[in-house]
Amino acid sequence: MLEDLRQRRKTVGLKQTMKAVEANQAQVVYLAEDADERLVAAVLAACHNKNIPVHSAESMKLLGKACGIDVGTAVAAVTIDE
Repeated sequence: MLEDLRQRRKTVGLKQTMKAVEANQAQVVYLAEDADERLVAAVLAACHNKNIPVHSAESMKLLGKACGIDVGTAVAAVTIDE
């Protein structure tokens, strides 16, 4: 699943992913299991309201690595190619 983040257009981080979800640009959202629940609750709720699938990643470190960055991230999304 995380392979999509390596090869496709994506957002990384809470603010950018939330913008993509609100703009109906997110196809699927990934949440790190070890992320602070208070931080990701708004993204999770927005995805639920817009029927965007949410998948979990084992850790913030693995999610960041899948996105091609050297730091962990709590949230990332594969976005619609335009």
